[in-house]
Amino acid sequence: MRATFIHEAGDVRVEDAPDPELREPTDAIVRVLLACVCGSDLHPYHNRPPSDGPASIGHEFLGVVEDVGSEVSGLRPGDLVVSPFVYADNTCDFCRAGLQVSCRHGGYYNAEGVGGGQAEAVRVPQAQGTLVRLPVAEDSPLLPSLLTLADVYGTGYHAAKGGQVGPGSTVTVIGDGAVGLMAVLAARRLGAERIILMGRHRDRTDLGREFGATEVVPERGPEGVERVRELTGGDGSEAVLEAVGLRPAYDMAVGAVRAGGVISRVGAPQYVEAPIGWDSLFSRNVRLAGGVAPARAYIEELMPAILDGTVEPGRVFDRTVGLEDVPDGYRAMDRREALKVLVRP
Repeated sequence: MRATFIHEAGDVRVEDAPDPELREPTDAIVRVLLACVCGSDLHPYHNRPPSDGPASIGHEFLGVVEDVGSEVSGLRPGDLVVSPFVYADNTCDFCRAGLQVSCRHGGYYNAEGVGGGQAEAVRVPQAQGTLVRLPVAEDSPLLPSLLTLADVYGTGYHAAKGGQVGPGSTVTVIGDGAVGLMAVLAARRLGAERIILMGRHRDRTDLGREFGATEVVPERGPEGVERVRELTGGDGSEAVLEAVGLRPAYDMAVGAVRAGGVISRVGAPQYVEAPIGWDSLFSRNVRLAGGVAPARAYIEELMPAILDGTVEPGRVFDRTVGLEDVPDGYRAMDRREALKVLVRP
């Protein structure tokens, strides 16, 4: 089969790879119909050293079950399924608590013996607990929106849940990438009254307004923080959803949150330390929440509104490439020529 590998920073290639095979009785093989490039895929695209060697890449996909192991029930060949970006048995104590990213028998795609999602097919460990059947046909126009359940929509929703967003909330979302826009959509779905989107790319913030943002702040740094405080009567927001993962975004979150509020981080942190002491969080009773999103916990909750057309999170995909052109998709996202790239193997 053909699959995507990253060799070093800036060097993504589509190459021949062995066809995936069942290794454990809990495995399934999925033929990929749709995949995509995640903003977090750009971190190794920027930083991966040559000494690490090539590795498969991609963790968001949906497709058709081709084969299942002897211990897999509830799934059969021909089923259309979506996979969250972390596989899990969905039965251990962590999974039952809604924390599938900490599953005792789970793990991440692209690890040893487990391929990536930007490929023609994927071996899915713990398939029964991981894969969710989709009640639509393979040619459904809803597939791009359903693909967002694999990661980006669930991650935005996790940000809003971590920020305790509810009816009447005032929320600031930092970042106009796909996750930030999904955080806007999720905050609106949870009843937020005001949603301030911090972003300066007009095409993205316009989509953010359609998803529910009530104000847009293009300024960054101290100027951006000051603008958020002006919009909130000097107090800042009850919840700040940080969807970038860079230190300047975290610092803006600290500045934009009100006393007693919550900072919910879902942008994969690209910094080692951040201040949490007296002058930043402690003296104002600010809570720090968020983390790796347990997307599997949210799929059944978020899917109905996609199926009935209430929401269209698939609108974040603004470019589509074939599998062989995935390197072009990385370049487009890196240059901010595309918000999020859809891949059709």
